[in-house]
Amino acid sequence: MKLFPAATTLAALAVALIPAHAQTSVAEAQVNALEGLFGQHEGLRRAHARGLCASGYFIGNTVGRALSSASVFSGDKIPVIARFSVGGGHPKISDKSRTVRGLALQFSLPKGEQWLTANISAPVYFISKPAQFAPFMAARLPDPATGKPDLVNLKLFSELNPETLRQGAYLAKAPVPASYAAANYWSANAFEFISAKGQRQFVRWQFVPEGGPLGLTDEQLKSLPNEFLADELRARVAKAPVVFDYKVQLAEAGDAVTDPTLAWPDARVVVPAGKLYIDKVEAAEGGACDKLTFNPLVLPKGIKPSADPVLLARPAPYGVSLGRRLGEAAK
Repeated sequence: MKLFPAATTLAALAVALIPAHAQTSVAEAQVNALEGLFGQHEGLRRAHARGLCASGYFIGNTVGRALSSASVFSGDKIPVIARFSVGGGHPKISDKSRTVRGLALQFSLPKGEQWLTANISAPVYFISKPAQFAPFMAARLPDPATGKPDLVNLKLFSELNPETLRQGAYLAKAPVPASYAAANYWSANAFEFISAKGQRQFVRWQFVPEGGPLGLTDEQLKSLPNEFLADELRARVAKAPVVFDYKVQLAEAGDAVTDPTLAWPDARVVVPAGKLYIDKVEAAEGGACDKLTFNPLVLPKGIKPSADPVLLARPAPYGVSLGRRLGEAAK
């Protein structure tokens, strides 16, 4: 067992727990850490490895148009490619696990514009700065002797980085979603909406199931197989489109727009800005979503990223992961 003094810094902990890679970038270190924790699974994403492709459309409304000049809020039907997923880098992770669920979207807008967004079933992210990502994963590496993380190292990392516990605390209390269609999905990161008049507003958004979120009890979970979400969604959409209300939370002065581990107060105004309709689910694995990286910095005119360092750093590891996937597929 490795013991680290209380004065250990984040950087020192990362060096001690993660194998050295010469000239390794932060993005490469993040992907290496995911592979170290979950294993290497050829051709699959390193995070949210197991997912399901779907498609549909989005219709914005007048509230959205008042907040942002983005063409996604025009009121026209905007084609959407979607990917629902279970958090974690192993393709056999159980649908009953207390990890985030993901809803990643590509909006195909007029004049060749696109909007890509990756949303999770928790209002907060698990790190506040990119340098925390790799040591967060490394602190959870199982000890070969026990098959479990070293509790001393995990405790030390958590004490040094208490904000990295917020998402886990939320998921521990939240029920496991009964359906991909019955979970709330949040942006977690903040963005800036710019109206046609030039007015600016920091926002976070969420996709809220029209029928409300629905969780499973421990007894219900016992009766379900490890993989049930994909077939449940296929059966549901075969009967009628799944609908999510797209809601925008408006920041006020003093709200944290650069720290995705901090939720904004419940008192903040939340307004409906459109609806997402999912009307087709792939019958098997694969589909149009597999080719996409859902880079959250691909934004239309009228939406800009905040200065959140986690948000700004997200595209780089997506690119590293994609490069490895394509290389594996070409073998």
